Amino acid sequence: MHLSGLYVYPVKSLRGTAVTTAQVDALGVVGDRRFLIVDRTGRFLTQRTLPRLARIAPQLTATDLVLASDGAGPIAVPLHASGAVSPVTVSIWRSEGLLAEDCGDDAARWLTSLLGVECRLVRAGAQFCRPILKSAARDGDVVNFADAVPFLAIGEASLADLNDRLAESGEEPVPMNRFRPNLVIAGCPAFAEDTWPRVRIGDIVLRAAGPCGRCVVTTTDQLTGERGREPLRTLATYRRDAADPSDVNFGQNFIHETKSGCLRVGDAVVALPA
Repeated sequence: MHLSGLYVYPVKSLRGTAVTTAQVDALGVVGDRRFLIVDRTGRFLTQRTLPRLARIAPQLTATDLVLASDGAGPIAVPLHASGAVSPVTVSIWRSEGLLAEDCGDDAARWLTSLLGVECRLVRAGAQFCRPILKSAARDGDVVNFADAVPFLAIGEASLADLNDRLAESGEEPVPMNRFRPNLVIAGCPAFAEDTWPRVRIGDIVLRAAGPCGRCVVTTTDQLTGERGREPLRTLATYRRDAADPSDVNFGQNFIHETKSGCLRVGDAVVALPA
């Protein structure tokens, strides 16, 4: 087995970027979901309610986050504050009272104009700390602005299985980007990732944190923002959670036990015991 795909999402719920190498720190992949779009109350915004977020392409440079979208000139936002910044309070799901840094009025105006809703861009700065709330978490496990954990892994064979089922019902195949994984794994059977209590990818050891329950984002084209019914409808026919049938699972969540290092496409993937 090996790592065949590696993805970074600089801003939560915006378009992802494929990379060949990525550093890992305490929060997860360096550069992954270190920025967040929030409403006027500081509550997070996602493609669940704003599918047009998928039309915004973020790019990381050595110094800036650059946002671009059709019909709007690009805007650059510094990766780090240039001086002292008063924190703002934001929230994601059950994580309340998180301290983040506001990225300024220019970014807020750019996003508000493009999305048609009042919003602001914030980043994870020096005061940001978000403990992982899942039962698999241990003391010291923290996460970025992702939904719950730093890593999502999906096997190529799992997607192939889904696309075979879609083809059988006359539906078009879907690309991996519908599921927004960080880690794509080749060389294992379909849904093998569900069975690994721990896994080593290169030098990074990760601990399973439960299946990923899917939502309407999987039905959203990650280039156009257009939304349909698949693949969620087909997944619901065979991937319902046995403990909670209201959940439809695809992909496995992981928490990294190795808090620093590097991931590379081509790294060996080895399943480990608990």
